[in-house]
Amino acid sequence: MWPTLQNDTFLRACLRQSTTHTPIWLMRQAGRYLPEYKATRVKAGNSFMGLATNVPYATEVTLQPLDRYPLDAAILFSDILTVPDAMGLGLSFGAGEGPKFAHPVRDEAAVAGLAVPDMDKLRYVFDAVTSIRHALKGRVPLIGFSGSPWTLACYMVEGGGSDDYRLVKTMLYSRPDLMHRILDVNAQAVTAYLNTQIDAGAQAVMVFDSWGGVLADGAFQRFSLDYTRRVVAGLKREKDGQRIPVIVFTKGGGLWLDEIAACGADVVGLDWTVNLGAARARVGSRVALQGNLDPTVLFAPPEAVAREGIAVLDSFGRPQRADGSWDGHIFNLGHGISQFTPPEHVTALVEALHRHSRTLRG
Repeated sequence: MWPTLQNDTFLRACLRQSTTHTPIWLMRQAGRYLPEYKATRVKAGNSFMGLATNVPYATEVTLQPLDRYPLDAAILFSDILTVPDAMGLGLSFGAGEGPKFAHPVRDEAAVAGLAVPDMDKLRYVFDAVTSIRHALKGRVPLIGFSGSPWTLACYMVEGGGSDDYRLVKTMLYSRPDLMHRILDVNAQAVTAYLNTQIDAGAQAVMVFDSWGGVLADGAFQRFSLDYTRRVVAGLKREKDGQRIPVIVFTKGGGLWLDEIAACGADVVGLDWTVNLGAARARVGSRVALQGNLDPTVLFAPPEAVAREGIAVLDSFGRPQRADGSWDGHIFNLGHGISQFTPPEHVTALVEALHRHSRTLRG
């Protein structure tokens, strides 16, 4: 039996239902900008994966931002690359470096050897979901997540992060058959991964298509969106009698807003390059919208942070119907919060947003 949910504002907004205020959570809200996170990471041997694979530590850092700020949702502390790691690619995080794979997927033999991993290899993730859900005690809902099939493929082929995506794009154009094979396996794996998170207690799930925006028009639809659509179509949308909202976020995807809004998700995440009011006018009541403050705003003085956050709310506008029965906005950043963000600036943002969003509702 799960604890009774006390604050369902985020879930209601995902489903375009009336809310008393605009819910807010932040991508990477449990992370390196918080001193308490850094202290926990030291306890875990100063290792990111040491945190992510340790259920008590993953639970602790997931709840840390909620103890500091009145946020409206928690998101599982994990990494998008756990799935390819479970495929045997050998994920590691060097000191001061991004993720690296010991066995990148760059030739026909490597592609042929890919398979959907046994979900038991990711048991630490699902155990963390269950632990966090209980530890929250119903304060707010818990979001599970995965990288999109395309975004995972970028890391798998490049062997880590990239500035130009040369290797993965070369494969895409020269051997599209190999790329489709990778994406097919990834789509199956991501679907199973998210469904198992839902079974473990996640109350909403998010697909991070972090690198969809590096693709050309046409290639985005064939190699990213089509596979994201497959994932969304395969997800459980109800658990224990409750709707499980699905969020899709494509960084740099504003050009394809209408197509993304038609992928079957309940919520479309937007980065800061998109005009939120114009996006709302385009999608109407088809989906809710999430976003979309530029994360670097948080380096400005607190009064400027509050002002810019309020501008995002004003851009989205007031509830669409006179009775307030459709709101459909979840406030977030346009990408993850920077590790250098002053924590007190987040306080200014959250307080201003809750206050002003209540004012907008009259």
